[in-house]
Amino acid sequence: MARLKKEIVPVAEIKGSVRVPGDKSISHRAAMLGALAEGTTVIEGFLVADDCLHTLKCLWHLGVPVRVEEAATQEGRQEHGSARVTIEGKCLSGLQEPEKVLDAGNSGTTMRLLSGILAGQSFTSFMSGDESLCRRPMDRITVPLRKMGAQIIGRQGGKYAPLAITGGNLHALYYRLPLASAQVKSALLLAGLYAPGWTVVLEPGSSRNHTELMLKAFGAELEASGKGTEKEVAVKGFPTLKAQRVLVPGDLSSAAFLLVAALIAPHGKLTIKSVGLNPTRDGIIEALQAMGAKLRITEKQKIAGELIGTVEVESSSLKGISLGGAMIPRLIDEIPVLAVAALFAEGVTEIRDAAELKVKESNRLAAIAEGLSRMGGRIEELPDGLRISGGHALKGVSCRSFGDHRIAMALAVAALGAQGKTVLEGAEAVNVSFPGFWQLLEELKGGE
Repeated sequence: MARLKKEIVPVAEIKGSVRVPGDKSISHRAAMLGALAEGTTVIEGFLVADDCLHTLKCLWHLGVPVRVEEAATQEGRQEHGSARVTIEGKCLSGLQEPEKVLDAGNSGTTMRLLSGILAGQSFTSFMSGDESLCRRPMDRITVPLRKMGAQIIGRQGGKYAPLAITGGNLHALYYRLPLASAQVKSALLLAGLYAPGWTVVLEPGSSRNHTELMLKAFGAELEASGKGTEKEVAVKGFPTLKAQRVLVPGDLSSAAFLLVAALIAPHGKLTIKSVGLNPTRDGIIEALQAMGAKLRITEKQKIAGELIGTVEVESSSLKGISLGGAMIPRLIDEIPVLAVAALFAEGVTEIRDAAELKVKESNRLAAIAEGLSRMGGRIEELPDGLRISGGHALKGVSCRSFGDHRIAMALAVAALGAQGKTVLEGAEAVNVSFPGFWQLLEELKGGE
């Protein structure tokens, strides 16, 4: 596939009022639970990015009628990558054996969560993805799903995709996760829908809880508790899920790139409306505020259990901070752009306990360290994180995205504050999570 090269020049001003595309995590889950529900689920603000479209295509091949319609533009609202999606639910037992290999593309969420659903089916499914996804560890889900009774075959004993899954006749499981992971937890909870009794997942820390909130909204019986850092979630098998109307908030992970762009611009003033502010996901807000960001949240409200609000930022003098421990799962996807903010901060920022970034779409620790170092940034890759020294001028260079959407956008934000032109190879990677990113960035340069 031809690689898109994007030329990025520095800007002095980032201003405007926008909405970002729908939350990727919520879009995936709404579509999957809509497929398992009784009735018609309508999802407003669904993210029409590559990852989520792969989920819809997989559901279609499983016999689920799916319709995608362009989202209506409201007065004063800029729509980027959002759509209305209608899912005709097939109930828990109504999925059909797919005639083709299910293609998850680059989406770990699609492969891991759908594996949990397929583990409960009475047929065999085959699932694969692109080269990057086939290098990501899948034994995190295949091991516990086998313990529940599913038959799963994959490369290296089920460690890597492609996967062949023969499901049915599952039994409930009490399983302690080796590390906090929303994807693994979600896969087991979805499989637990097909097991009599209670399936219980114990996490050593908090991870995003979108699956739990949405299961409750669709009518599943679910209990959550916790002592200290440990969190226990249990779901009761064979519920009758009821179709819902789902409003997907803007994705905070996508908003983070624009927030940092405005913070580091000499003249930045940006408002992002209707952004998801789930407490298991808002670590980037807390981190930026700790760095001294002039950031405030207004218009808070809850919709179907999800906290939503408006985020306002303006140009700020930032300072270095140290991050680690329980904070990391709350901002794991935002670490690449947080590293960019750290380059424009006074002092040293150190990020630890983030080794999970090595097995994302790319090795994000190595990828962001290479890209920002090429631009003149003082950034050191650590075994489990990054050490960044701020206050050193960046220069425009040629760099690459490693096929990773978050690396591409983080380097683009850094390039806005560099001296001279930057050429980014593999700029098309942004379509995985933020279609319209380049267009929106152009609209924000120079304000409205």
